[in-house]
Amino acid sequence: MLEVKDLRSGYGKINVLQDVTLRVDAGEMLAVIGANGAGKTTLLKTISGVIKATGGEIRFENRDITRMVPEKIVAAGIAHVPEGRRVFAKATVATNLEMGAFLRKDKIGIKQDMEKFYQIFPILGDRQNQLAGTLSGGEQQMLAIARGLMARPRLLLLDEPSMGLAPVLVNEIMRVILQLHQEGIAILLVEQNVKKALTITQRACVMELGKIVLEGRSCELLHSDQIRKCYLGEHEENERRQA
Repeated sequence: MLEVKDLRSGYGKINVLQDVTLRVDAGEMLAVIGANGAGKTTLLKTISGVIKATGGEIRFENRDITRMVPEKIVAAGIAHVPEGRRVFAKATVATNLEMGAFLRKDKIGIKQDMEKFYQIFPILGDRQNQLAGTLSGGEQQMLAIARGLMARPRLLLLDEPSMGLAPVLVNEIMRVILQLHQEGIAILLVEQNVKKALTITQRACVMELGKIVLEGRSCELLHSDQIRKCYLGEHEENERRQA
């Protein structure tokens, strides 16, 4: 479904991505893990057109989208839920969802999808007339995901959906991501909680300094000594403290 080949991009004269190559198959969930500053967010921003590629190629469903503007990429079938949620704080929950469907013209379908996501995220249904800025962090994350889904994407880019959330909310967000995947949406997941990411995905890539340095089946990486040493030790220690 998604093919990224020898991708390079960055900010001004600073090159962040160094010839990144990866793929996401139809209906697959792929995790991209790595330390802060590895280039994970830059990768998602480049795929969604927020940052322009300086080299390489991005193909979606065999169509070259490397030079497309973000709204054309959304129309092609890719939605990006950015790091930090970025909801429209002074708009209601309902209005945020409507903004997620800004390219759609089917008013009945939009209303139906809003009701669907109120069922998936019951708290949003309870607070549909509440300003998004007054929601808790977890509720805003649910809203950000639902807003992305309002575009009816076939591929969802999720950037750090568990960041800053309490463990109970992390579990709820991961449950919803699994549910969406089971409904057939392909997902490219960037996630700081390496253990959770490797538990719910089929494959994973490890990024270091703008490069993919390791990839494989998530279940195998989860039990890799290298991964446990570099990425799992801190999370496991935090879990023990919270137990």
